Amino acid sequence: MITLRNVSKSYGKGQPAIDHMDLQIDKGEFVFVVGNSGSGKSTLIKLLLKELEPTEGTIEVNGQILNKLKRRKVPKYRRGVGVVFQDFRLLKDRNVYENVAFAQRVIERPNRVIKKRVPEVLTLVGLAEKYKSYPRELSGGEQQRVALARALVNRPDILLADEPTGNLDPKTSFEIMKLLEEINERGTTVLVVTHNREIVNAFKKRVIAMKKGVIVSDEQEGVYHAN
Repeated sequence: MITLRNVSKSYGKGQPAIDHMDLQIDKGEFVFVVGNSGSGKSTLIKLLLKELEPTEGTIEVNGQILNKLKRRKVPKYRRGVGVVFQDFRLLKDRNVYENVAFAQRVIERPNRVIKKRVPEVLTLVGLAEKYKSYPRELSGGEQQRVALARALVNRPDILLADEPTGNLDPKTSFEIMKLLEEINERGTTVLVVTHNREIVNAFKKRVIAMKKGVIVSDEQEGVYHAN
């Protein structure tokens, strides 16, 4: 599903943000990417979203070689990749239903599809009753659930979650991770970038640890060791 071959990304002189990385993530996997600030985690996410171009190497996602992907095809590529961020990024002037529907309207889905699909994903994330609420009326955990629903409404093959529990308390963080696990069990490949050692160690998934742009360990049912 995701393959990086000898990928580097430099922002100038000095240590590259990603340094000759080889990585393979198979369809249906659930993977944590961990490491301190400056380890290259955020750069990896941006490369996978084609927000950045690698300085060298090849990136293949879901059968598409990103290096060769023409600019006009990038929006279509991104539809197959759901993304959730630490800061939710909801539209404050729209209610829950419209925030999720927005992702469908962007790709010009017909109204009948939107009316069916949006309630489905809101039910999946446990927010069916709150469809008329606005972001300011929701807790942090509920806002992150809306962000998840929006990421899932177009049925992506891959879900990238960049510090999805960074602004949440421990109990809510655990609930969001259980939801990501359930989404993974339904067939979506999930990649979670996190600093949260407790979460990583509780969920017993594949753990890729990065340091200064290099993968320093890659373990199935791994643990997040203190550096």
